[in-house]
Amino acid sequence: MKQDIAVQSLPRLTFGNLSGVPGLVHGVFTRHGGVSLPPYESLNASWGDSDSPGAVRENLTRVKNAVGLERLVSSRQVHGDAVNFIGKESVEELDERPPTLIAPPADALATNMSGLGLVIKIADCQSIFLADPQSRIIANIHSGWRGSVQNIAGKTVRYLKDRFGLNPAQTLAGVSPSLGPCCAQFVNYRHEIPEELWAFQVRPQYFDFWAITRDQLISAGIGEGNIEFAARCTVCGKAEFFSYRAEGSTGRMASVIGWKSF
Repeated sequence: MKQDIAVQSLPRLTFGNLSGVPGLVHGVFTRHGGVSLPPYESLNASWGDSDSPGAVRENLTRVKNAVGLERLVSSRQVHGDAVNFIGKESVEELDERPPTLIAPPADALATNMSGLGLVIKIADCQSIFLADPQSRIIANIHSGWRGSVQNIAGKTVRYLKDRFGLNPAQTLAGVSPSLGPCCAQFVNYRHEIPEELWAFQVRPQYFDFWAITRDQLISAGIGEGNIEFAARCTVCGKAEFFSYRAEGSTGRMASVIGWKSF
Protein backbone atom coordinates (compact mmCIF):
# COMPACT_ATOMS: atom_id res chain seq x y z
CA MET A 1 0.00 0.00 0.00
CA LYS A 2 1.28 3.45 -0.87
CA GLN A 3 0.29 6.99 0.01
CA ASP A 4 -0.74 9.36 -2.79
CA ILE A 5 -1.44 13.07 -2.69
CA ALA A 6 -4.78 13.47 -4.44
CA VAL A 7 -6.69 16.46 -5.78
CA GLN A 8 -7.03 19.33 -3.27
CA SER A 9 -4.10 17.89 -1.30
CA LEU A 10 -6.17 15.03 0.12
CA PRO A 11 -3.82 12.23 1.23
CA ARG A 12 -5.12 8.77 0.40
CA LEU A 13 -3.76 5.25 0.62
CA THR A 14 -3.92 2.97 -2.42
CA PHE A 15 -3.20 -0.70 -3.08
CA GLY A 16 -0.66 -1.92 -5.61
CA ASN A 17 -2.82 -4.77 -6.91
CA LEU A 18 -5.87 -2.57 -7.48
CA SER A 19 -3.81 0.27 -8.95
CA GLY A 20 -2.86 -1.99 -11.84
CA VAL A 21 -6.46 -2.48 -13.01
CA PRO A 22 -7.25 -0.17 -15.97
CA GLY A 23 -10.11 2.22 -15.26
CA LEU A 24 -10.36 1.41 -11.56
CA VAL A 25 -9.97 4.19 -9.00
CA HIS A 26 -9.82 3.71 -5.27
CA GLY A 27 -8.43 5.14 -2.08
CA VAL A 28 -8.62 5.11 1.69
CA PHE A 29 -8.60 8.75 2.71
CA THR A 30 -6.99 9.82 5.96
CA ARG A 31 -8.41 12.20 8.55
CA HIS A 32 -6.63 15.17 6.93
CA GLY A 33 -7.63 17.66 4.25
CA GLY A 34 -11.18 18.56 5.31
CA VAL A 35 -12.99 21.38 7.09
CA SER A 36 -14.54 19.71 10.16
CA LEU A 37 -13.64 21.04 13.59
CA PRO A 38 -12.49 18.93 16.57
CA PRO A 39 -13.28 16.25 17.57
CA TYR A 40 -14.08 15.49 13.90
CA GLU A 41 -10.98 17.20 12.52
CA SER A 42 -10.81 17.32 9.63
CA LEU A 43 -11.98 15.08 6.74
CA ASN A 44 -14.96 13.51 8.52
CA ALA A 45 -17.14 11.60 6.04
CA SER A 46 -20.00 10.59 8.33
CA TRP A 47 -23.41 12.25 8.42
CA GLY A 48 -24.27 10.23 11.53
CA ASP A 49 -22.08 12.11 13.98
CA SER A 50 -22.75 15.50 15.55
CA ASP A 51 -20.54 17.22 13.02
CA SER A 52 -21.85 20.14 10.99
CA PRO A 53 -23.80 18.82 7.95
CA GLY A 54 -22.24 21.59 5.89
CA ALA A 55 -18.75 20.46 6.85
CA VAL A 56 -19.53 16.82 5.99
CA ARG A 57 -20.98 17.91 2.65
CA GLU A 58 -17.81 19.85 1.84
CA ASN A 59 -15.60 16.96 2.93
CA LEU A 60 -17.46 14.47 0.74
CA THR A 61 -17.38 16.89 -2.17
CA ARG A 62 -13.60 17.02 -1.82
CA VAL A 63 -13.45 13.21 -1.77
CA LYS A 64 -15.66 13.01 -4.86
CA ASN A 65 -13.49 15.50 -6.73
CA ALA A 66 -10.33 13.70 -5.65
CA VAL A 67 -11.40 10.34 -7.09
CA GLY A 68 -12.90 11.97 -10.18
CA LEU A 69 -16.14 10.00 -10.21
CA GLU A 70 -19.57 11.33 -11.17
CA ARG A 71 -21.47 10.12 -8.12
CA LEU A 72 -20.83 8.65 -4.70
CA VAL A 73 -23.11 6.16 -2.98
CA SER A 74 -23.12 5.20 0.68
CA SER A 75 -25.51 3.63 3.16
CA ARG A 76 -26.12 3.59 6.89
CA GLN A 77 -23.76 0.96 8.27
CA VAL A 78 -25.38 -1.28 10.88
CA HIS A 79 -22.69 -3.91 11.62
CA GLY A 80 -24.74 -6.57 9.83
CA ASP A 81 -24.08 -8.79 6.81
CA ALA A 82 -26.44 -7.35 4.17
CA VAL A 83 -25.15 -6.52 0.68
CA ASN A 84 -26.55 -3.76 -1.55
CA PHE A 85 -25.91 -4.33 -5.26
CA ILE A 86 -26.35 -1.03 -7.09
CA GLY A 87 -27.51 -1.54 -10.68
CA LYS A 88 -28.87 0.71 -13.44
CA GLU A 89 -32.43 0.42 -12.15
CA SER A 90 -31.81 0.51 -8.41
CA VAL A 91 -29.48 3.51 -8.61
CA GLU A 92 -32.40 5.67 -9.74
CA GLU A 93 -34.33 4.73 -6.59
CA LEU A 94 -31.67 5.90 -4.14
CA ASP A 95 -32.20 8.94 -1.94
CA GLU A 96 -30.13 12.00 -2.71
CA ARG A 97 -28.04 13.77 -0.10
CA PRO A 98 -25.55 15.75 -2.18
CA PRO A 99 -22.86 14.93 -2.99
CA THR A 100 -23.91 11.33 -2.22
CA LEU A 101 -26.69 8.92 -3.02
CA ILE A 102 -27.95 7.00 0.01
CA ALA A 103 -28.71 3.28 -0.34
CA PRO A 104 -30.77 1.26 2.19
CA PRO A 105 -28.90 0.20 5.34
CA ALA A 106 -26.20 -2.39 4.63
CA ASP A 107 -22.54 -3.05 5.33
CA ALA A 108 -21.45 -4.04 1.83
CA LEU A 109 -21.96 -2.12 -1.39
CA ALA A 110 -21.37 -3.58 -4.84
CA THR A 111 -21.85 -2.54 -8.47
CA ASN A 112 -20.71 -3.10 -12.04
CA MET A 113 -21.60 0.44 -13.12
CA SER A 114 -19.09 3.07 -14.22
CA GLY A 115 -18.88 6.51 -12.66
CA LEU A 116 -20.19 5.36 -9.29
CA GLY A 117 -17.99 5.49 -6.19
CA LEU A 118 -18.85 3.07 -3.38
CA VAL A 119 -18.17 4.72 -0.01
CA ILE A 120 -17.55 2.96 3.30
CA LYS A 121 -16.86 5.00 6.44
CA ILE A 122 -14.38 3.68 8.98
CA ALA A 123 -12.69 4.47 12.30
CA ASP A 124 -11.05 1.14 13.36
CA CYS A 125 -13.29 -1.14 11.25
CA GLN A 126 -11.99 -2.58 7.99
CA SER A 127 -12.95 -1.41 4.56
CA ILE A 128 -12.44 -4.36 2.22
CA PHE A 129 -12.20 -3.57 -1.50
CA LEU A 130 -13.05 -6.28 -4.03
CA ALA A 131 -12.56 -6.03 -7.80
CA ASP A 132 -13.08 -8.64 -10.52
CA PRO A 133 -11.65 -7.08 -13.70
CA GLN A 134 -13.46 -9.51 -16.03
CA SER A 135 -17.02 -9.21 -14.71
CA ARG A 136 -16.31 -5.60 -13.64
CA ILE A 137 -17.97 -6.28 -10.31
CA ILE A 138 -16.53 -4.24 -7.46
CA ALA A 139 -17.47 -4.11 -3.80
CA ASN A 140 -16.65 -2.17 -0.67
CA ILE A 141 -17.27 -3.99 2.61
CA HIS A 142 -17.52 -2.59 6.13
CA SER A 143 -16.22 -5.19 8.57
CA GLY A 144 -15.71 -4.47 12.25
CA TRP A 145 -15.42 -7.23 14.81
CA ARG A 146 -19.13 -7.90 14.49
CA GLY A 147 -18.72 -8.15 10.73
CA SER A 148 -15.88 -10.62 11.23
CA VAL A 149 -18.04 -12.71 13.54
CA GLN A 150 -20.76 -12.78 10.84
CA ASN A 151 -18.21 -13.41 8.07
CA ILE A 152 -19.48 -10.52 5.97
CA ALA A 153 -16.34 -10.72 3.80
CA GLY A 154 -16.91 -14.34 2.78
CA LYS A 155 -20.67 -13.90 2.47
CA THR A 156 -20.24 -10.93 0.13
CA VAL A 157 -17.89 -12.86 -2.15
CA ARG A 158 -20.28 -15.82 -2.32
CA TYR A 159 -23.33 -13.60 -2.87
CA LEU A 160 -21.68 -11.77 -5.75
CA LYS A 161 -20.50 -15.07 -7.23
CA ASP A 162 -23.91 -16.74 -7.06
CA ARG A 163 -26.04 -13.75 -8.11
CA PHE A 164 -23.87 -11.68 -10.43
CA GLY A 165 -21.06 -13.86 -11.77
CA LEU A 166 -18.07 -12.62 -9.80
CA ASN A 167 -15.12 -15.00 -10.21
CA PRO A 168 -13.36 -15.27 -6.81
CA ALA A 169 -10.24 -16.81 -8.37
CA GLN A 170 -9.53 -13.65 -10.34
CA THR A 171 -10.86 -11.17 -7.78
CA LEU A 172 -8.42 -8.76 -6.16
CA ALA A 173 -8.86 -7.58 -2.56
CA GLY A 174 -7.44 -4.71 -0.52
CA VAL A 175 -7.96 -4.29 3.23
CA SER A 176 -7.72 -0.81 4.76
CA PRO A 177 -5.95 0.41 7.88
CA SER A 178 -7.96 -0.79 10.87
CA LEU A 179 -7.75 -2.11 14.42
CA GLY A 180 -4.52 -4.11 14.54
CA PRO A 181 -3.63 -7.21 16.55
CA CYS A 182 -1.48 -4.95 18.74
CA CYS A 183 -4.57 -3.13 20.05
CA ALA A 184 -7.53 -5.48 19.46
CA GLN A 185 -8.18 -6.39 23.08
CA PHE A 186 -11.50 -8.09 23.85
CA VAL A 187 -11.79 -8.66 27.58
CA ASN A 188 -15.22 -10.28 27.15
CA TYR A 189 -14.28 -12.26 24.05
CA ARG A 190 -15.85 -15.47 25.38
CA HIS A 191 -19.25 -13.74 25.09
CA GLU A 192 -18.55 -11.67 21.96
CA ILE A 193 -16.45 -13.84 19.68
CA PRO A 194 -17.38 -17.42 18.70
CA GLU A 195 -15.07 -20.19 19.79
CA GLU A 196 -14.05 -21.04 16.23
CA LEU A 197 -12.27 -17.68 16.07
CA TRP A 198 -10.39 -18.01 19.35
CA ALA A 199 -7.46 -19.54 17.46
CA PHE A 200 -6.78 -16.04 16.09
CA GLN A 201 -5.65 -14.77 19.49
CA VAL A 202 -2.09 -13.46 19.27
CA ARG A 203 -1.88 -13.30 23.08
CA PRO A 204 -4.55 -13.57 25.78
CA GLN A 205 -7.56 -11.36 24.91
CA TYR A 206 -5.92 -9.87 21.77
CA PHE A 207 -7.17 -10.92 18.32
CA ASP A 208 -5.76 -10.64 14.80
CA PHE A 209 -8.75 -9.55 12.72
CA TRP A 210 -6.51 -9.07 9.69
CA ALA A 211 -5.75 -12.81 9.80
CA ILE A 212 -9.46 -13.55 10.24
CA THR A 213 -10.32 -11.55 7.13
CA ARG A 214 -7.55 -13.23 5.16
CA ASP A 215 -8.89 -16.64 6.17
CA GLN A 216 -12.49 -15.71 5.29
CA LEU A 217 -11.56 -14.34 1.86
CA ILE A 218 -9.42 -17.37 1.04
CA SER A 219 -12.19 -19.72 2.20
CA ALA A 220 -14.55 -17.91 -0.21
CA GLY A 221 -12.20 -18.64 -3.11
CA ILE A 222 -9.95 -15.57 -3.38
CA GLY A 223 -6.30 -16.44 -3.89
CA GLU A 224 -3.97 -15.48 -1.07
CA GLY A 225 -1.70 -13.74 -3.56
CA ASN A 226 -4.60 -11.51 -4.65
CA ILE A 227 -5.13 -10.07 -1.16
CA GLU A 228 -3.24 -6.97 -0.05
CA PHE A 229 -3.36 -5.54 3.46
CA ALA A 230 -2.48 -2.03 4.55
CA ALA A 231 -1.36 -3.67 7.84
CA ARG A 232 -1.56 -0.34 9.65
CA CYS A 233 -3.31 -0.01 13.00
CA THR A 234 -5.68 2.94 13.30
CA VAL A 235 -5.31 3.07 17.08
CA CYS A 236 -1.53 3.34 16.86
CA GLY A 237 -1.87 5.75 13.93
CA LYS A 238 -4.55 8.04 15.36
CA ALA A 239 -2.60 11.11 14.20
CA GLU A 240 -3.30 10.02 10.62
CA PHE A 241 -6.48 7.98 10.99
CA PHE A 242 -9.73 8.35 12.90
CA SER A 243 -9.92 5.79 15.71
CA TYR A 244 -13.02 5.22 17.83
CA ARG A 245 -11.08 3.06 20.30
CA ALA A 246 -8.38 5.67 20.80
CA GLU A 247 -10.58 8.77 20.80
CA GLY A 248 -14.22 7.90 21.48
CA SER A 249 -15.96 10.88 19.91
CA THR A 250 -14.33 11.23 16.51
CA GLY A 251 -14.96 11.28 12.76
CA ARG A 252 -15.00 8.61 10.08
CA MET A 253 -12.65 8.19 7.14
CA ALA A 254 -13.93 7.76 3.60
CA SER A 255 -12.90 4.65 1.69
CA VAL A 256 -13.92 4.71 -2.00
CA ILE A 257 -13.74 2.41 -5.02
CA GLY A 258 -15.26 2.89 -8.48
CA TRP A 259 -14.88 2.53 -12.25
CA LYS A 260 -14.09 5.60 -14.30
CA SER A 261 -16.56 6.55 -17.02
CA PHE A 262 -15.14 6.27 -20.51
